[in-house]
Amino acid sequence: MQSAKETASNIAASAKSGMDKTKATFQEKAEKMTAHDAMEKELATQRKEEKINEAEMNKQMTREQNAAAKQQQSSGIHSTALHPMSALPGHGTSETHGRLTEGVIGSHPIGTNTGTGGTTARNPRVGGDTNNSLGTGGGYS
Repeated sequence: MQSAKETASNIAASAKSGMDKTKATFQEKAEKMTAHDAMEKELATQRKEEKINEAEMNKQMTREQNAAAKQQQSSGIHSTALHPMSALPGHGTSETHGRLTEGVIGSHPIGTNTGTGGTTARNPRVGGDTNNSLGTGGGYS
């Protein structure tokens, strides 16, 4: 499971890096088109290179963090930095509430568990054969 998360995170980091690099290239082109002299064009190119380098560094840092997390997981070391704690009771303590099945997301049917103890809300104009509508009386043909 951790390997899949690491792979997905690495793919996302690569995709974000690619998008940031592309964005930097387009920004450079736009700045060069509006530049008035060679110095402004050179500055646009320098900014593009800085953004590309930053995107690549962010991608590499993410990959290194993922590898470190995987290493910690395999060696059995648990760090609070990897598992943030919450001030809420039971949060961050790995205690579960109710029955959990890995890979399954629980849901509640619409209109149930409203907390009022009564029946679920319904639209009185839906269903039935009576014509008790509160409309204007006009109709569309």
